[in-house]
Amino acid sequence: MEAIFSSFALVAASEMGDKTQLLAFSLASRFRKPWHVMAGILVATLANHALASSVGAWVSSHVPERMMAGILAVTFVAFGLWTLKPDTMEESTGSNRFGPFLTTTVLFFLAEMGDKTQLATVALAARYHSMVLVTAGTTLGMLVSDGLAVWLGERMSGKVQARWVRVTAACLFFIFGALSAWRALR
Repeated sequence: MEAIFSSFALVAASEMGDKTQLLAFSLASRFRKPWHVMAGILVATLANHALASSVGAWVSSHVPERMMAGILAVTFVAFGLWTLKPDTMEESTGSNRFGPFLTTTVLFFLAEMGDKTQLATVALAARYHSMVLVTAGTTLGMLVSDGLAVWLGERMSGKVQARWVRVTAACLFFIFGALSAWRALR
């Protein structure tokens, strides 16, 4: 349960204000079909994070534990710093000929490539040695935070400052980094 909860919390918090959350808001506004958009987010996230967590699980089985903990410590601190930088999203000019589900699936999969949540999924799978549990947790985290954008976007944006959300998410990364550093040094 720790792997699922930690993965969920880290991704849900770090996704707030991320470019994919902005993409979710944009797609929901454009298509006005929230269930289609959410289904596309689910499929894209499962595919992307399953790939990322399998890489993390493979790496963790081939790198010595103390070295892995040190690498993870540096990685999580770097993600924390990256999280403090606000994301922006360029407006896409593509057509809507593929419909809301396929458009969302493709755009989300591509937007997550190399994104901090994908890279965090690699690191979490390396830490917890579980592709399935980490993928489940990170996918749930993405669905919760992007679901907020899809269904509550305008209402929430005026009440919650994105800066505080980024700071909270960065603190989570820093805590994971400190825990990994402690494991590397003991």
